[in-house]
Amino acid sequence: MDERTALRMLAETLPDVGDDAAVVDDLVVTTDMLHETTDFPEGTTRYTAGWRAVGASLSDVAAMGVPATASVAAYAAPRFDESELTAFVRGARDVSDRVDAAYVGGDLDDHAEFTVATTAIGRVADEKPVRRSGASPGEVVCITGALGRSAAGLRAFEAGDVDRGNDLFRFTPRIREGRRLATHATAMMDSSDGLARSLHQLAEASDCGFAVDSKAVPVHDAVDAYADGDEWELTAYFGEDFELVCTLPRAAVEEATTALDALGTPLTVVGRVVESEAGLTVDGDPLPDRGYTHGE
Repeated sequence: MDERTALRMLAETLPDVGDDAAVVDDLVVTTDMLHETTDFPEGTTRYTAGWRAVGASLSDVAAMGVPATASVAAYAAPRFDESELTAFVRGARDVSDRVDAAYVGGDLDDHAEFTVATTAIGRVADEKPVRRSGASPGEVVCITGALGRSAAGLRAFEAGDVDRGNDLFRFTPRIREGRRLATHATAMMDSSDGLARSLHQLAEASDCGFAVDSKAVPVHDAVDAYADGDEWELTAYFGEDFELVCTLPRAAVEEATTALDALGTPLTVVGRVVESEAGLTVDGDPLPDRGYTHGE
């Protein structure tokens, strides 16, 4: 059973399962688990691991369109090395500082493999949390930033360019962007599972389809250096980029774009929302439901 099948099963008894984070009164809560063998390539520093692990949970808060307040991490490893542990905490603090959140500690445990479980908390302020379920035909689908950063980072690690790999693996969660988009977005999630899979998840939640223009999809500058004729594979299916994928009414695009431009983050229209019967397509062909999934 893969992750998505397990979530569907759990949704039968846990009706709040399905968004990037859970909303409890005025709190937004999310948790993630990362493992050395699947999430941290050889050469990943503990500083980068702390940054990326906490950043992944903060990205889920960003996808709900609310401010982040705090994060914690459970750190498990075969042994505790002072320099590794302090580097991890520095990374966790630095990514939290980037989005005005506090890193407030966590837990330590022995484990056969370096493993991190992180939790991030947000608080509903003036913004109403954005779910995955509000997209409607006639709207457009947009992406913040550019895709392919993490895929290029993995290729950099594989090529022995560990400094570049660590740099590309450290990203700033789109907390500020999510808050600006919350004013306009009808549905939103982060792109950690990849663009294609994210669109399939949004389509399932919103009972709609999507028509995507591949030429409109923004590609990270680093992809050219590491792609081997597979740019579309790296940008559409690899995932782990932690950008925001959202739907907007056409009338709101200009205002939302201006709001994100003020933050230095581009917002790109990559397609449109269509009726569910039309399915999900890219350049008129079916868009495969492929991407990153735990358990596959």
